Amino acid sequence: MSQKKSKSGAQSLVRGLGLLDATMIVVGSMIGSGIFLTSAASARFVGSPGWLLAAWAVAGVLTITGALCCAELATMMPRAGGQYVFLREAYSPAIGFLFGWSLFLVIQTGTIAAVAIGFAKFMGVLAPQISSTNYLIEPIRLGQSYALSLSTQQFVAILVIAVLTVTNTFGLRAGKAIQNTFTFTKTAALVGLILVGLTLGWSAGSKAGGASFTSDWWNPWANGWTPQTALPDFKMTGALALAMLLGQAMVGPLFAQSAWNNVTFTGSEVREPGRNLPRALLIGCGLVVGLYLLANLAYVVTLPLASIQKAPQDRVATVTMQAILGAPGTVLMAVLIMISTFGCNNGLILAGARVYYAMARDRLFFKGIARVNSHHVPSIALAAQGVWACLLTLPRTIKPTPAPGEDPYGDVYTQLLAYIISADMVFYALMVAAVIVMRYKAPQAPRPYRTWGYPFVPALYIIIALLLVLDLAYLSPETAGIGYLIVFTGLPVYLIWRKRAALQPAIEATTEAGD
Repeated sequence: MSQKKSKSGAQSLVRGLGLLDATMIVVGSMIGSGIFLTSAASARFVGSPGWLLAAWAVAGVLTITGALCCAELATMMPRAGGQYVFLREAYSPAIGFLFGWSLFLVIQTGTIAAVAIGFAKFMGVLAPQISSTNYLIEPIRLGQSYALSLSTQQFVAILVIAVLTVTNTFGLRAGKAIQNTFTFTKTAALVGLILVGLTLGWSAGSKAGGASFTSDWWNPWANGWTPQTALPDFKMTGALALAMLLGQAMVGPLFAQSAWNNVTFTGSEVREPGRNLPRALLIGCGLVVGLYLLANLAYVVTLPLASIQKAPQDRVATVTMQAILGAPGTVLMAVLIMISTFGCNNGLILAGARVYYAMARDRLFFKGIARVNSHHVPSIALAAQGVWACLLTLPRTIKPTPAPGEDPYGDVYTQLLAYIISADMVFYALMVAAVIVMRYKAPQAPRPYRTWGYPFVPALYIIIALLLVLDLAYLSPETAGIGYLIVFTGLPVYLIWRKRAALQPAIEATTEAGD
């Protein structure tokens, strides 16, 4: 790989990612642990196989329409930082900063921490000593609600983050080699799960196998479901209640399908971005959405609805494979998810650091974050992201009334991810709306790719996203409110950094005059 330096002589990013590499970042960042876990909660919210598939399908519509819009912005502005740059240029530096701040504080780093813990949880299937209750450092309580600890499970998660962070500092070639290898492997494994489920798993005990496409598929009340069993404090009934709970059921699928925009964070490193970025987004998102729908179909043809809803620790995929292959299926599924989470975290770590790098170059983050090492990667940004993600694995929530024998501690970062989902959807909607804004703001700007179906496609995304945001705000106002609070903690930070950025040229001029 050729050396590249900026005009000042400093090392800079290089365009070392082709179409295959960019597509693997999209696919690899999306396929993590969500597809194997979140269907249980979604099934509890909607109470029937048909509406479970509908939740994943509507989430897929958001993903595909979002990718169609994002591709136009990515080809207009193929720069490091991706969505941060789009929001900055379409609206203001403040909006871009709030996105980047939220990404660093919890969206990206919290996801990295959660996925690393997911890896460690399933490693515990193979090595039982790796457990959330096998402590290297016993929990240290911080008041009534939180504690800090270091279990063997948390230690393995930290090791995974550290290994992948260090590996990515050795250059784009090393990072993309891991990404491509693990993405190919876990995609093939997911395809295997689907084929086994749809061929060997068809069961008369499931709603699909026993009563294919009967009213039970679309009538949750026939399955003993009520809105109040899904959400005890919910007051509504009837079709409107089901529609609102469908929005709540989409939270898991949206989390499982998130991070498709990560490839735009590496915009400065993709070769022929006008051609490769839109293709990577559309191929990658289309492939993953299709696989996710088929995986859920495999679940519902194999398992009774109650088994999906009550899967131990929500491990629907493990229960599915166990039902088909017995005990070996559990081990096979654990290995599959370990491969999946390892590859997913590599993509998240590789891409996320590019946003903080772009913010630092705009003088809106720590100056050192903008440095690129001799391997042409933002190593300081990678290190900062890795350290914070490791720290997010340490806090634990304290359960107020744990059951006898139950672990009294939970994971705080999963709460943080739940808090941020509504705010994250707002940022996605703002990005899609930026396509419309930039059509008016910069009509003459080169657009190697133009959004298919404009303006109907962006309008469809914005309408569904805003309805979902309002739905979640109504159903869980405290959770959504905390999410917005986390975002807005960035406002005073932005004002401080903006002031420093304004003063920096004068400081540098004074220093040069003194020299």
